Amino acid sequence: MARLSAKARGLSRVPGVYLMKDAAGVVLYVGKASILPNRVSTYFQASTDLGHRKSRMRELIEDFDVVECEGEWEALLLESRLVKDIRPRFNERLVDDKTFPYLAVTLKDEFPGVFVTRNPADDEFKGAKIFGPFTSVSALRQAVQLLQRVFRYRTCELDIRSDEPRNRSFRPCLLHSIGQCTAPCANRISPENYRADIDRFVRFLGSKRSAMIREMTQEMKDAAERRAFERAAILRDQIRAIERLDERERRRNADGDYDWQPEVTSFVHDPAKGLRSLQKTLELDEPIRCLEAIDIAHLAGGETVGSKVCFIDGRPFKDGYRRFRIRSVDNDDYMSIREVVSRRYRDAGDGNELYPDVILIDGGLGQLNAAIEAFEQLSVKPPMVISLAKKEELIHVQRRGEPIRLGRENLGLKLCQAIRDEAHRFAQHYHHLLRSKAMLGEDQGRSVPKSPRLKAVKPRKNRKPDSEN
Repeated sequence: MARLSAKARGLSRVPGVYLMKDAAGVVLYVGKASILPNRVSTYFQASTDLGHRKSRMRELIEDFDVVECEGEWEALLLESRLVKDIRPRFNERLVDDKTFPYLAVTLKDEFPGVFVTRNPADDEFKGAKIFGPFTSVSALRQAVQLLQRVFRYRTCELDIRSDEPRNRSFRPCLLHSIGQCTAPCANRISPENYRADIDRFVRFLGSKRSAMIREMTQEMKDAAERRAFERAAILRDQIRAIERLDERERRRNADGDYDWQPEVTSFVHDPAKGLRSLQKTLELDEPIRCLEAIDIAHLAGGETVGSKVCFIDGRPFKDGYRRFRIRSVDNDDYMSIREVVSRRYRDAGDGNELYPDVILIDGGLGQLNAAIEAFEQLSVKPPMVISLAKKEELIHVQRRGEPIRLGRENLGLKLCQAIRDEAHRFAQHYHHLLRSKAMLGEDQGRSVPKSPRLKAVKPRKNRKPDSEN
């Protein structure tokens, strides 16, 4: 123990993968670490509780090897590959009958997509570049999402062609707004530049980060010399993003602006776990990335308003918030919900925009049915619509007879409560603004001066004119 502990403390302070071995040199366990000495040394401290299974393994360890990595993303993928190849006896095995996940890049497409699949032999992946297999689908998805910040590839299943005339009016999904997709669906990037980004991504998976940065730096200089400054700026941003890959929680971008709101960590303890929990509860095949919630606010039918808030990867995305002044009714929550749904998702229903992965309605079964009735009027239907009732906190799901009751500590429920409460707060704030405006106008007999907060809710140029009125 003393010998192994000293060896562990002497490791380089870098990310990597470690392999625990017995006296015969057989690998007992493969693990990953963000800082090798910190993680590996815990195995040889008597005070560390490794659990029943790993405690028995510690008695058999005679030596260990490490593989240093350039980042945690590389350690994630390398660990998965080694566990698949070596099958150590103390690593957790897949307990279901599913095959191992693969990473597929559809190079045959004009705008290749990046997908995680368990069936790489499917016809849809014919001609695709296949990486894998990996043991952990969650680790693979995490790595894909992390690298999407750099190479901004698409992960949607749209059939995208540059000669499609509808692209000019298509509204990109929110991944474009947060800088994780270049939106080829809306002609925001040429096929040549998109293909160059994909080629870099494929090479990046098979090469060292330092070599890739040198290659991209030279390409950036060449673009600047050709006076292709826009392309040089894109390459510069990609280089910076690669250098930031190891950062756990990024609060500011290179320009000093917040990428996410400062309060993002106050909603749930672990947004990623909350999303996985909700995905399991709703029995969805694909991971949840984008959630939107709708709420209605009024006082005795006066100044009825609606709100729509957006969470991406379990965190609030303020540019995706919208407010609606209800036009059709004064004191009818069901009709108000129908109006908000119709106005917000009209483009998605016409096939000119992607739906979010999950739409949450604040209320019970009646509010959910009102939303479903509005969606039935649209030609394209949403993937998943749910509602969250107050007090008992029951989740009602479209096309299910019985509501879902989750434990109060369930992280998926906490995430739903967070986005529901945020939609309620946002709606109430707008309602109070309109009430104050009406009261001041009546009591003082004069028009109310424009306030900065009222001005801030006006639609931007890329919004529909009816997104707030």
